[in-house]
Amino acid sequence: MKRKAFLSGLAVFLALAAVLWLCQRLLMPKYQTGIVEGSMVEEYYREELPHEVLFIGDCEVYENFSPITLWENYGVTSYIRGSAQQLVWQSYYLLEDALRYETPKVVVFNVLALKYNSPQSEAYNRMSLDGMRWSASKAAAIRASMTEDESFVDYVFPLLRYHARWSELTGDDFKHLFSKDLVTHAGYYMRVDVKPQTGFPPPMVLPDYTLGENAMGYLDKITALCKENGIALILIKAPTEYPHWYDEWDAQIVDYAEENGLPYFNYIQLRDEIGLDMTTDTYDAGLHLNTQGAEKMADYFGRYLTETYDLTDYRNDERYAAVWAEKVRYYNDMKEQQYAELAEYGHLVSFGANAIEG
Repeated sequence: MKRKAFLSGLAVFLALAAVLWLCQRLLMPKYQTGIVEGSMVEEYYREELPHEVLFIGDCEVYENFSPITLWENYGVTSYIRGSAQQLVWQSYYLLEDALRYETPKVVVFNVLALKYNSPQSEAYNRMSLDGMRWSASKAAAIRASMTEDESFVDYVFPLLRYHARWSELTGDDFKHLFSKDLVTHAGYYMRVDVKPQTGFPPPMVLPDYTLGENAMGYLDKITALCKENGIALILIKAPTEYPHWYDEWDAQIVDYAEENGLPYFNYIQLRDEIGLDMTTDTYDAGLHLNTQGAEKMADYFGRYLTETYDLTDYRNDERYAAVWAEKVRYYNDMKEQQYAELAEYGHLVSFGANAIEG
């Protein structure tokens, strides 16, 4: 009798756990249309082969560099572990997490995030953290990122956070209950439309231009992690001008790079050399590059990478070539789809058309 009662109780517990798990899966945002940035972090785990170059950072990497172009022009395997408003400690823990699966030869970090020295927003935190697989790195990232109103247990059991989404459910929530479509191309977010840069408001005068101790401390941790694993670290500032990148900030990064023996490139100063035209190479008036601009940026950066580091050209490797051929096909299909939408509607109607500022 005791065994029967135990088995009955266990069955009830497992059934209840399964129902709660299904509810949680249903109620968590799917990020398949509109704001798709919340899907970016988890897509990394679907990669079949390792990468020699990893990008970490916010929208200034995932909207400004095309890994497909790096592959097609140089045979470089790369991935962008980007997410919207990715804070520097999130970049560190995402890199630490990636090293559980692979050891790249080069890591590229975009420095704009260093302007943030403390947690900013639960909504952005969720888009960077919910998609991480559970590990010590994810737990540490959550603790480093939580705002005052957030609770660690809500990340452990997202149902506690999203239980009130019943009234917001859409067809996407049911369609993608167990699987999601890819929304990026090796981490790159595609936009082919054009909206020229016309100008930005004058930058605010800051009371203090010193980059924060917490942010710079995590840059130290990224630098140390790369050195410990024999990885070359490159610091960059993407070629877009807004949010404003102050000369005083730039000078601190120049000094940091020199002190730590790191290359640092401010691509705002190199736009002409890259061949960027901000009347045609941006989709949102200069905040981010469009696909045409991201391909120019990747081609320019790829030339530096292959001339400076011992990277492998994998285009003649059958296994890599087959995997990347599929990535190229998906990339070109989406590009054609977006151009067709522009021709028919004058704007994009597919997923991602309502992107947020990263």
